[in-house]
Amino acid sequence: MSSEQLGVKEGKLAPCPDKPNCVSSQSTDEKHGMKPISYNGTAEEALAKLKTILTNRKRTDIVEEGTHYIRAEEKSKLFKFVDDIEFYIDTASESIHFRSASRTGYSDMGVNKKRMNEIKEEFQKA
Repeated sequence: MSSEQLGVKEGKLAPCPDKPNCVSSQSTDEKHGMKPISYNGTAEEALAKLKTILTNRKRTDIVEEGTHYIRAEEKSKLFKFVDDIEFYIDTASESIHFRSASRTGYSDMGVNKKRMNEIKEEFQKA
């Protein structure tokens, strides 16, 4: 997916494609869906926490950020494949919606789901 198709449109991140290499907290199907990250405090504090977590991850670069949105790219260790990771802070529900997807290929061997579980865990610890 090109970066022009990413981002938040009317409170929604882009839907996952019909491939098993994407997870999203806004997806309702079992294959792609995950629960969003809940937060306490302000959206600014949640965003700052996320930025710290992403900055500390190896091979991850933040490429875009706004007041309620962050987009990062993470490269795979061996083949340097790029995955797009997005976070959208929904202040109404005090939750952080996310989408993590491989740019190329079909299967990701569970990498995107594992990554989001790691980030979720880090966020809840911080």
